[in-house]
Amino acid sequence: MRAVPVQRRSLPRPRTGRHAATGGERAGRRLYVIDGIRLVAALMVAVHHYAGTHRVNQPGNVVWGRPVSEIMPNVFHVASYGWIGVEIFFVISGFVICMSCWGRGPRQFFVSRVIRLYPAYWFAIVFTTAVLVAVPGVWERLRLREILLNLTMLQSGSAVPNVDGVYWTLWSELRFYLLFMVVVAMGLTYRRVVVFCCVWGAAAMLAPVSDLRLMELVANPEGAWYFIAGLALYLMHRFGQDLLLWGILGMAWLMGQMELGERIDTVEHVSGWRGATLIFTVFLLFMVAVALGYTDRVRGKWLVTAGALTYPLYLVHYTAGTAAISRLRDQMDARLLVAVVIAGFLILSWLIHRFVERPVSLKLKNGLDTSFARLRNAAN
Repeated sequence: MRAVPVQRRSLPRPRTGRHAATGGERAGRRLYVIDGIRLVAALMVAVHHYAGTHRVNQPGNVVWGRPVSEIMPNVFHVASYGWIGVEIFFVISGFVICMSCWGRGPRQFFVSRVIRLYPAYWFAIVFTTAVLVAVPGVWERLRLREILLNLTMLQSGSAVPNVDGVYWTLWSELRFYLLFMVVVAMGLTYRRVVVFCCVWGAAAMLAPVSDLRLMELVANPEGAWYFIAGLALYLMHRFGQDLLLWGILGMAWLMGQMELGERIDTVEHVSGWRGATLIFTVFLLFMVAVALGYTDRVRGKWLVTAGALTYPLYLVHYTAGTAAISRLRDQMDARLLVAVVIAGFLILSWLIHRFVERPVSLKLKNGLDTSFARLRNAAN
């Protein structure tokens, strides 16, 4: 009698289906729509900083001189929710990092992050410092030793202020990269990423009540669930949806809406929880559509350009932009001024991408590849 082979339960495989040629083929394709979302998120943050923050809505503020809600009330009402662009960045970061690291090792992960983050960041520090020297009185300029430490991108770990306030998000990103490096070193699989999401999520929930500063620093409870949502969405994209991934995404939504409310109460003070949660929910549902392939037909080189502008725009817009507004506010209509300043920084962002990021990233990559090759040879 012939033995019947035992069927083994296999891990999820890249899916096939109506919205993809195959999951593996889709997983390797560029998702153009994400480039567009990233630019939209950056513009949301920029408009918020110029016309929707609690600071610019105070009497006698140094940016506008009087509450921005009196100058352009309709713009203020919309711009007051633009801070959610940061949370959108975090979700997209989880998605994109997981996608770009699949099948790669820790060395490639490290090199990709360095060449992606540092060239534009170094330029932004020099540019912002120069603006603070040229336009004093809006923001306090740091001491030289603090500016130099900012070049490491590790200033928050040393309790040193940021040259530009928006750099606080980079500290969250770096902690995410450090944690995810562990999974990358082990080799990314569906199971390992799911376990990572669950373990990190549990640590993020326990950290605030643990009274352990190191645990709270590593677990990053303020941002963890947004990155986890992005990771779960990428697994949906690569392997297809299942109840476990929906459960992780649902937990991320529940934790996220709570975090949105806390941020409104403690930092923003200008928007409502219901509106913020609605925007966040719509965004997550749209990302589900992206993950499941409903936006695959959205393509265009202009979207690639849009994505390339996002990071430089985020880095340079805030301190320099508000300083410019403080000097030009009496020269033109406030709404036109906001549009002109944003347009100017979009042009500057393209110049940074073209003449700073591209050449410096290439030199950094070549140098780091050579360094790691020497390390391998020395070990052998």
